[in-house]
Amino acid sequence: MERNYEPVVQAVGLTKMFRDFWQRPKARAVNGIDFEIKPGEVVGLLGPNGSGKSTTVKMLLGLLYPTGGKVTVFGKSPRAVETKREIGYLPEESYLYKFLTAEETLNFFGSLFNLSAEDRKRRIDQLLDMVGLSHARYRRVGEFSKGMARRIGLAQAMINDPAFLILDEPTSGLDPLGCREVKDLILALKKRGKTVLITSHLLSDVEDICDRVIILYGGHIRAQGALDELLTVSDQTRILTPQLPKAAMDKLLELLRANLDGEEFKIDHPRRTLEEFFLDVISQARQEGAETAGVSGSSGIAEYLAGDEADKSAVLNSLLQDTPAAAPAEKLAAAEVVQELKRQDADDKIASVLGEEKTPVETSVVEVEAAAQKADNIRRANDKLDSLLGGKGE
Repeated sequence: MERNYEPVVQAVGLTKMFRDFWQRPKARAVNGIDFEIKPGEVVGLLGPNGSGKSTTVKMLLGLLYPTGGKVTVFGKSPRAVETKREIGYLPEESYLYKFLTAEETLNFFGSLFNLSAEDRKRRIDQLLDMVGLSHARYRRVGEFSKGMARRIGLAQAMINDPAFLILDEPTSGLDPLGCREVKDLILALKKRGKTVLITSHLLSDVEDICDRVIILYGGHIRAQGALDELLTVSDQTRILTPQLPKAAMDKLLELLRANLDGEEFKIDHPRRTLEEFFLDVISQARQEGAETAGVSGSSGIAEYLAGDEADKSAVLNSLLQDTPAAAPAEKLAAAEVVQELKRQDADDKIASVLGEEKTPVETSVVEVEAAAQKADNIRRANDKLDSLLGGKGE
Protein backbone atom coordinates (compact mmCIF):
# COMPACT_ATOMS: atom_id res chain seq x y z
CA MET A 1 0.00 0.00 0.00
CA GLU A 2 1.33 3.43 -0.96
CA ARG A 3 2.32 5.55 2.00
CA ASN A 4 1.14 9.15 2.22
CA TYR A 5 3.81 11.62 3.26
CA GLU A 6 3.10 14.96 4.84
CA PRO A 7 4.60 17.73 2.70
CA VAL A 8 7.70 19.44 4.05
CA VAL A 9 6.36 22.82 2.92
CA GLN A 10 2.74 23.71 2.31
CA ALA A 11 1.61 27.20 1.27
CA VAL A 12 -2.03 28.13 0.74
CA GLY A 13 -2.96 31.62 -0.45
CA LEU A 14 0.41 32.90 0.75
CA THR A 15 0.48 36.70 0.50
CA LYS A 16 2.89 39.40 1.60
CA MET A 17 2.09 43.10 1.32
CA PHE A 18 4.69 45.70 2.19
CA ARG A 19 3.40 49.03 3.49
CA ASP A 20 4.88 52.51 3.91
CA PHE A 21 5.17 54.55 7.10
CA TRP A 22 1.46 55.45 7.01
CA GLN A 23 0.47 51.80 6.47
CA ARG A 24 -0.55 52.41 2.89
CA PRO A 25 0.01 49.49 0.49
CA LYS A 26 3.44 49.91 -1.09
CA ALA A 27 4.14 46.66 -2.93
CA ARG A 28 2.48 43.25 -3.08
CA ALA A 29 5.58 41.08 -3.22
CA VAL A 30 3.75 37.74 -2.99
CA ASN A 31 0.15 37.48 -4.14
CA GLY A 32 -1.86 34.44 -3.06
CA ILE A 33 0.42 31.59 -4.13
CA ASP A 34 -0.21 27.87 -3.48
CA PHE A 35 2.49 25.21 -3.59
CA GLU A 36 3.85 22.14 -1.83
CA ILE A 37 7.30 20.62 -1.45
CA LYS A 38 7.37 16.88 -0.77
CA PRO A 39 10.01 15.00 1.21
CA GLY A 40 13.13 14.11 -0.78
CA GLU A 41 12.42 16.61 -3.57
CA VAL A 42 14.84 19.13 -5.06
CA VAL A 43 12.72 22.11 -6.09
CA GLY A 44 13.83 25.23 -7.94
CA LEU A 45 12.21 28.56 -7.06
CA LEU A 46 12.76 30.76 -10.12
CA GLY A 47 11.88 34.24 -11.30
CA PRO A 48 13.44 37.54 -12.33
CA ASN A 49 14.59 40.10 -9.77
CA GLY A 50 11.67 41.43 -7.75
CA SER A 51 9.35 38.52 -8.52
CA GLY A 52 8.89 37.48 -4.88
CA LYS A 53 11.49 34.72 -4.45
CA SER A 54 13.39 36.25 -1.53
CA THR A 55 10.17 37.26 0.22
CA THR A 56 8.84 33.71 -0.09
CA VAL A 57 12.07 32.28 1.29
CA LYS A 58 12.01 34.69 4.24
CA MET A 59 8.47 33.60 5.08
CA LEU A 60 9.58 29.95 4.95
CA LEU A 61 12.35 30.84 7.40
CA GLY A 62 9.98 32.69 9.72
CA LEU A 63 11.80 35.98 9.17
CA LEU A 64 8.71 37.60 7.65
CA TYR A 65 5.12 37.10 8.72
CA PRO A 66 2.56 36.59 5.91
CA THR A 67 -0.02 39.29 5.32
CA GLY A 68 -2.50 36.64 4.22
CA GLY A 69 -2.76 32.90 3.68
CA LYS A 70 -0.84 30.22 5.52
CA VAL A 71 2.52 28.48 5.28
CA THR A 72 3.77 25.50 7.28
CA VAL A 73 7.13 23.73 7.43
CA PHE A 74 7.01 20.14 8.70
CA GLY A 75 3.40 20.84 9.62
CA LYS A 76 4.34 23.64 12.03
CA SER A 77 4.81 27.38 11.91
CA PRO A 78 8.16 28.43 10.39
CA ARG A 79 8.66 30.63 13.46
CA ALA A 80 8.68 27.66 15.85
CA VAL A 81 12.10 26.85 17.33
CA GLU A 82 11.69 23.12 16.72
CA THR A 83 11.06 23.89 13.04
CA LYS A 84 14.19 26.00 12.72
CA ARG A 85 16.31 23.12 14.06
CA GLU A 86 15.41 21.13 10.94
CA ILE A 87 16.28 23.88 8.45
CA GLY A 88 19.64 24.73 6.92
CA TYR A 89 19.93 28.06 5.11
CA LEU A 90 22.55 29.43 2.75
CA PRO A 91 21.83 33.12 2.04
CA GLU A 92 22.72 34.76 -1.26
CA GLU A 93 25.56 36.62 0.45
CA SER A 94 27.55 34.75 3.10
CA TYR A 95 27.57 37.00 6.15
CA LEU A 96 30.41 35.60 8.22
CA TYR A 97 32.53 36.94 11.07
CA LYS A 98 35.66 37.86 9.16
CA PHE A 99 38.03 37.51 12.12
CA LEU A 100 37.06 33.88 12.81
CA THR A 101 38.82 31.02 11.09
CA ALA A 102 36.94 28.46 9.02
CA GLU A 103 37.04 25.99 11.89
CA GLU A 104 35.93 28.59 14.45
CA THR A 105 33.08 29.67 12.17
CA LEU A 106 31.65 26.16 11.95
CA ASN A 107 32.24 25.61 15.65
CA PHE A 108 30.25 28.78 16.41
CA PHE A 109 27.27 27.76 14.29
CA GLY A 110 27.40 24.24 15.70
CA SER A 111 27.20 25.61 19.23
CA LEU A 112 24.02 27.50 18.31
CA PHE A 113 22.35 24.09 17.83
CA ASN A 114 23.70 22.85 21.19
CA LEU A 115 25.85 20.19 19.56
CA SER A 116 28.36 18.55 21.85
CA ALA A 117 32.05 19.37 21.43
CA GLU A 118 32.68 15.86 20.12
CA ASP A 119 29.90 16.11 17.54
CA ARG A 120 31.07 19.56 16.46
CA LYS A 121 34.65 18.39 15.94
CA ARG A 122 33.58 15.36 13.92
CA ARG A 123 31.18 17.31 11.74
CA ILE A 124 33.63 20.17 11.19
CA ASP A 125 36.30 17.77 9.93
CA GLN A 126 33.85 16.11 7.57
CA LEU A 127 32.33 19.36 6.31
CA LEU A 128 35.67 21.04 5.64
CA ASP A 129 36.78 18.00 3.69
CA MET A 130 33.48 17.92 1.81
CA VAL A 131 33.72 21.55 0.63
CA GLY A 132 37.46 21.30 -0.06
CA LEU A 133 38.63 23.69 2.66
CA SER A 134 40.55 21.35 4.96
CA HIS A 135 43.77 23.14 4.02
CA ALA A 136 42.27 26.50 5.04
CA ARG A 137 40.69 25.52 8.34
CA TYR A 138 42.94 27.93 10.29
CA ARG A 139 42.64 30.87 7.89
CA ARG A 140 40.35 33.77 8.74
CA VAL A 141 37.25 33.81 6.56
CA GLY A 142 37.77 37.51 5.95
CA GLU A 143 40.70 36.50 3.72
CA PHE A 144 38.58 34.10 1.66
CA SER A 145 37.62 34.70 -1.95
CA LYS A 146 33.91 34.77 -2.78
CA GLY A 147 34.05 31.17 -3.95
CA MET A 148 35.70 30.03 -0.71
CA ALA A 149 33.17 32.03 1.32
CA ARG A 150 30.34 30.27 -0.54
CA ARG A 151 31.87 26.92 0.33
CA ILE A 152 32.18 27.69 4.03
CA GLY A 153 28.64 29.12 3.91
CA LEU A 154 27.39 25.84 2.46
CA ALA A 155 29.17 23.96 5.23
CA GLN A 156 27.57 26.09 7.96
CA ALA A 157 24.15 25.49 6.41
CA MET A 158 24.60 21.76 7.00
CA ILE A 159 26.29 21.77 10.42
CA ASN A 160 22.98 20.78 12.09
CA ASP A 161 22.27 17.95 9.58
CA PRO A 162 19.01 19.61 8.48
CA ALA A 163 16.14 17.73 6.90
CA PHE A 164 15.24 20.76 4.77
CA LEU A 165 17.87 22.88 3.00
CA ILE A 166 17.19 26.30 1.49
CA LEU A 167 20.02 27.36 -0.81
CA ASP A 168 19.97 30.85 -2.28
CA GLU A 169 22.26 31.01 -5.35
CA PRO A 170 24.44 28.09 -4.09
CA THR A 171 26.82 28.18 -7.10
CA SER A 172 27.30 31.96 -7.16
CA GLY A 173 31.00 32.82 -7.28
CA LEU A 174 32.11 29.22 -7.76
CA ASP A 175 34.30 28.02 -10.59
CA PRO A 176 32.95 25.31 -12.92
CA LEU A 177 34.51 22.57 -10.80
CA GLY A 178 32.99 24.00 -7.65
CA CYS A 179 29.61 24.22 -9.37
CA ARG A 180 29.81 20.57 -10.35
CA GLU A 181 30.82 19.57 -6.81
CA VAL A 182 27.92 21.50 -5.28
CA LYS A 183 25.45 19.93 -7.72
CA ASP A 184 26.81 16.46 -6.97
CA LEU A 185 26.50 17.22 -3.26
CA ILE A 186 22.86 18.26 -3.64
CA LEU A 187 22.08 15.07 -5.55
CA ALA A 188 23.82 13.07 -2.81
CA LEU A 189 21.72 14.82 -0.16
CA LYS A 190 18.62 13.95 -2.15
CA LYS A 191 19.58 10.26 -2.06
CA ARG A 192 19.79 10.58 1.71
CA GLY A 193 16.20 11.77 1.77
CA LYS A 194 16.95 15.47 2.27
CA THR A 195 14.58 18.06 0.84
CA VAL A 196 16.19 20.99 -0.96
CA LEU A 197 14.78 24.31 -2.18
CA ILE A 198 17.06 26.23 -4.55
CA THR A 199 16.76 29.77 -5.85
CA SER A 200 19.08 30.52 -8.74
CA HIS A 201 19.42 32.54 -11.95
CA LEU A 202 21.67 29.83 -13.44
CA LEU A 203 18.96 27.84 -15.15
CA SER A 204 21.31 25.19 -16.48
CA ASP A 205 22.27 24.32 -12.89
CA VAL A 206 18.61 24.11 -11.89
CA GLU A 207 17.86 21.88 -14.85
CA ASP A 208 20.69 19.51 -13.86
CA ILE A 209 19.52 18.85 -10.32
CA CYS A 210 15.88 19.85 -9.76
CA ASP A 211 12.87 17.54 -9.91
CA ARG A 212 10.35 20.37 -10.10
CA VAL A 213 10.39 24.14 -10.57
CA ILE A 214 8.15 27.00 -9.47
CA ILE A 215 8.37 30.13 -11.61
CA LEU A 216 7.27 33.43 -10.08
CA TYR A 217 6.55 36.74 -11.75
CA GLY A 218 4.95 39.76 -10.12
CA GLY A 219 4.24 37.77 -6.97
CA HIS A 220 2.20 35.15 -8.86
CA ILE A 221 3.10 31.58 -9.80
CA ARG A 222 3.19 31.58 -13.58
CA ALA A 223 4.17 27.92 -13.97
CA GLN A 224 5.10 24.97 -11.79
CA GLY A 225 5.59 21.26 -12.24
CA ALA A 226 8.07 18.51 -13.03
CA LEU A 227 10.76 19.46 -15.51
CA ASP A 228 9.94 16.53 -17.78
CA GLU A 229 6.35 17.70 -18.04
CA LEU A 230 7.15 21.37 -18.57
CA LEU A 231 10.01 21.01 -21.04
CA THR A 232 8.84 18.08 -23.15
CA VAL A 233 7.53 19.05 -26.59
CA SER A 234 4.71 16.51 -26.80
CA ASP A 235 3.57 17.30 -30.35
CA GLN A 236 6.90 16.22 -31.86
CA THR A 237 8.77 12.92 -31.93
CA ARG A 238 12.51 12.42 -32.13
CA ILE A 239 14.32 9.24 -33.16
CA LEU A 240 17.99 8.95 -32.20
CA THR A 241 20.02 6.42 -34.20
CA PRO A 242 23.64 5.84 -35.20
CA GLN A 243 24.69 7.36 -38.53
CA LEU A 244 22.72 5.61 -41.32
CA PRO A 245 23.67 5.24 -44.99
CA LYS A 246 21.98 7.77 -47.25
CA ALA A 247 19.97 5.05 -48.99
CA ALA A 248 18.46 3.94 -45.69
CA MET A 249 17.21 7.47 -44.93
CA ASP A 250 14.69 7.28 -47.81
CA LYS A 251 12.80 4.48 -46.10
CA LEU A 252 13.68 5.16 -42.48
CA LEU A 253 10.62 3.69 -40.81
CA GLU A 254 10.66 0.47 -42.86
CA LEU A 255 14.43 -0.13 -42.83
CA LEU A 256 15.35 1.25 -39.39
CA ARG A 257 15.77 -2.02 -37.54
CA ALA A 258 17.39 -3.72 -40.54
CA ASN A 259 20.06 -1.06 -40.92
CA LEU A 260 20.91 -0.77 -37.19
CA ASP A 261 22.32 -4.30 -37.14
CA GLY A 262 20.98 -4.97 -33.68
CA GLU A 263 22.10 -1.67 -32.14
CA GLU A 264 19.68 -0.02 -29.75
CA PHE A 265 17.81 3.07 -30.73
CA LYS A 266 15.63 5.45 -28.80
CA ILE A 267 12.41 7.23 -29.66
CA ASP A 268 11.31 10.05 -27.37
CA HIS A 269 10.03 13.61 -27.37
CA PRO A 270 12.49 16.52 -27.81
CA ARG A 271 12.75 18.95 -24.93
CA ARG A 272 13.17 22.67 -24.74
CA THR A 273 15.82 23.95 -22.39
CA LEU A 274 14.68 25.33 -19.06
CA GLU A 275 16.03 28.72 -20.10
CA GLU A 276 13.78 28.76 -23.19
CA PHE A 277 10.72 27.78 -21.16
CA PHE A 278 11.53 30.32 -18.44
CA LEU A 279 11.90 33.18 -20.91
CA ASP A 280 8.64 32.20 -22.63
CA VAL A 281 6.78 32.28 -19.30
CA ILE A 282 8.17 35.71 -18.37
CA SER A 283 7.60 37.08 -21.88
CA GLN A 284 3.98 35.96 -21.79
CA ALA A 285 3.50 37.53 -18.37
CA ARG A 286 4.83 40.85 -19.66
CA GLN A 287 2.67 40.69 -22.79
CA GLU A 288 -0.37 40.19 -20.57
CA GLY A 289 0.59 43.31 -18.66
CA ALA A 290 1.24 41.48 -15.39
CA GLU A 291 2.30 43.92 -12.70
CA THR A 292 5.57 43.47 -10.85
CA ALA A 293 7.50 45.49 -8.29
CA GLY A 294 10.76 44.21 -9.75
CA VAL A 295 12.60 44.60 -13.03
CA SER A 296 10.18 45.02 -15.93
CA GLY A 297 12.62 44.92 -18.85
CA SER A 298 15.11 47.24 -20.44
CA SER A 299 14.03 50.22 -22.52
CA GLY A 300 17.34 50.43 -24.37
CA ILE A 301 20.58 52.27 -23.87
CA ALA A 302 20.54 55.61 -22.07
CA GLU A 303 20.51 58.59 -24.40
CA TYR A 304 23.66 60.17 -23.01
CA LEU A 305 25.52 56.89 -23.67
CA ALA A 306 24.49 56.74 -27.32
CA GLY A 307 27.30 58.98 -28.46
CA ASP A 308 27.20 58.22 -32.20
CA GLU A 309 24.51 60.75 -33.08
CA ALA A 310 26.15 63.50 -31.03
CA ASP A 311 29.49 62.82 -32.71
CA LYS A 312 27.90 62.99 -36.15
CA SER A 313 26.22 66.31 -35.36
CA ALA A 314 29.53 67.76 -34.21
CA VAL A 315 31.19 66.71 -37.46
CA LEU A 316 28.36 68.21 -39.51
CA ASN A 317 28.53 71.48 -37.60
CA SER A 318 32.25 71.71 -38.22
CA LEU A 319 31.56 71.03 -41.87
CA LEU A 320 29.26 74.04 -42.01
CA GLN A 321 31.80 76.25 -40.26
CA ASP A 322 34.62 75.16 -42.52
CA THR A 323 32.66 75.70 -45.77
CA PRO A 324 34.20 78.60 -47.79
CA ALA A 325 32.19 81.82 -47.50
CA ALA A 326 32.90 83.15 -51.01
CA ALA A 327 29.57 82.14 -52.50
CA PRO A 328 26.24 82.50 -50.62
CA ALA A 329 24.74 79.85 -52.86
CA GLU A 330 27.45 77.43 -51.71
CA LYS A 331 26.60 78.06 -48.05
CA LEU A 332 22.95 77.48 -48.80
CA ALA A 333 23.70 74.21 -50.60
CA ALA A 334 25.92 72.99 -47.76
CA ALA A 335 23.26 73.88 -45.21
CA GLU A 336 20.67 71.93 -47.16
CA VAL A 337 23.00 68.92 -47.33
CA VAL A 338 23.65 69.06 -43.58
CA GLN A 339 19.95 69.08 -42.79
CA GLU A 340 19.47 66.03 -44.96
CA LEU A 341 22.51 64.24 -43.50
CA LYS A 342 21.21 64.65 -39.98
CA ARG A 343 18.26 62.46 -40.90
CA GLN A 344 19.91 59.78 -42.99
CA ASP A 345 23.23 58.21 -43.74
CA ALA A 346 25.61 60.60 -45.49
CA ASP A 347 26.48 58.62 -48.59
CA ASP A 348 22.96 57.35 -49.20
CA LYS A 349 21.40 60.76 -48.79
CA ILE A 350 23.91 62.50 -51.06
CA ALA A 351 23.19 59.91 -53.69
CA SER A 352 19.48 60.43 -53.13
CA VAL A 353 19.78 64.21 -53.44
CA LEU A 354 21.75 63.93 -56.65
CA GLY A 355 19.41 61.30 -58.02
CA GLU A 356 16.29 63.35 -57.28
CA GLU A 357 17.67 66.61 -58.74
CA LYS A 358 15.18 67.61 -61.43
CA THR A 359 16.10 69.80 -64.37
CA PRO A 360 13.27 71.69 -66.07
CA VAL A 361 12.79 71.16 -69.78
CA GLU A 362 13.50 74.82 -70.41
CA THR A 363 16.28 76.35 -68.34
CA SER A 364 18.39 79.38 -68.74
CA VAL A 365 22.18 79.37 -68.77
CA VAL A 366 22.16 80.95 -65.32
CA GLU A 367 19.95 78.18 -63.94
CA VAL A 368 22.20 75.51 -65.45
CA GLU A 369 25.29 77.10 -63.90
CA ALA A 370 23.54 77.42 -60.54
CA ALA A 371 22.56 73.74 -60.63
CA ALA A 372 26.10 72.70 -61.52
CA GLN A 373 27.52 74.88 -58.74
CA LYS A 374 25.08 73.35 -56.26
CA ALA A 375 26.03 69.80 -57.28
CA ASP A 376 29.72 70.69 -56.94
CA ASN A 377 29.11 72.12 -53.46
CA ILE A 378 27.29 68.95 -52.47
CA ARG A 379 30.21 66.80 -53.60
CA ARG A 380 32.67 68.99 -51.71
CA ALA A 381 30.55 68.80 -48.58
CA ASN A 382 30.40 65.01 -48.88
CA ASP A 383 34.17 64.73 -49.41
CA LYS A 384 34.81 66.92 -46.37
CA LEU A 385 32.46 64.81 -44.26
CA ASP A 386 34.15 61.58 -45.38
CA SER A 387 37.55 63.08 -44.58
CA LEU A 388 36.51 64.14 -41.09
CA LEU A 389 34.81 60.85 -40.26
CA GLY A 390 37.71 58.87 -41.65
CA GLY A 391 40.24 60.83 -39.63
CA LYS A 392 38.22 60.28 -36.46
CA GLY A 393 38.15 56.53 -36.96
CA GLU A 394 41.93 56.43 -37.09
